[in-house]
Amino acid sequence: MTLDKTQLREFIKESNLVSAKDEQNALKDLSTETIQEMLEAEMDTHLGYGKHEDRAKLTPNSLNGKSRKTVVSE
Repeated sequence: MTLDKTQLREFIKESNLVSAKDEQNALKDLSTETIQEMLEAEMDTHLGYGKHEDRAKLTPNSLNGKSRKTVVSE
């Protein structure tokens, strides 16, 4: 996804980014959310159904909860 200048300026304004540290934190949060969504999509694909679908009850391979994980990256 590519943002044009107007969209980028709006993101900076909405996120109240005024320093390089603010920008780093915003990118870190965005990366965290993106990775989480990718992992959840991978699990849905692996199991063949999405979270909270009734079909989950018809297979022994099902979601049975989750726990918090920490991913360390640069």
